[in-house]
Amino acid sequence: MFKIAVLASGGGTNLQSIIDSIDNENLNCKIEMVIGSKEGIYALERAKLKGIKSYVVNKKDYGDKTSDRILELTKGKVDLIVLAGYLSILQGNILREFKDRIINIHPSLIPSFCGPKMYGLKVHEAVISSGVKYTGCTVHFVNEEVDGGAIILQEVVPVYFEDTKEELQKRVLEKEHILLPKAIDLITRNKIEIINGKTRIE
Repeated sequence: MFKIAVLASGGGTNLQSIIDSIDNENLNCKIEMVIGSKEGIYALERAKLKGIKSYVVNKKDYGDKTSDRILELTKGKVDLIVLAGYLSILQGNILREFKDRIINIHPSLIPSFCGPKMYGLKVHEAVISSGVKYTGCTVHFVNEEVDGGAIILQEVVPVYFEDTKEELQKRVLEKEHILLPKAIDLITRNKIEIINGKTRIE
């Protein structure tokens, strides 16, 4: 059985989309563990409700050893690490040990509105301020460059003149909930090949 670890920092709606896809038999894998970036986030409650092992790796406690602690928890236990609304940046050995086996969902069409300090509502705020007519979400592999890994899937979402950042976030999230399980499914079925920094999907 293909095993994944899901990392989250908030409400865990993307985690829920993975749980639902497994329950609906649209996704053939097991969530081996959920790792939260702090206590009290609802993502951990979602894990508890499903009987999934969960851990908290708090930057306040672990500092620059945060990624090493996550590697300790995951090495040899999972096939893929999924960043589902996880706001810390992974660095160091975990990126080498899990090369091409960590994916992230980002709430814009990379390479637009991404990189350091571009996360959550800040992304949607920047999108609205820019006046672009379309945004969306991207699932990509994680490497040393923030939001710089090979793009797996993208989905387009319209931006309306009257949009607030919260309204836009909600519309993008709906697409995220479809896109992330779809990307995991492709990986579990070995359908993705990375060639010269780009993905080819069978």
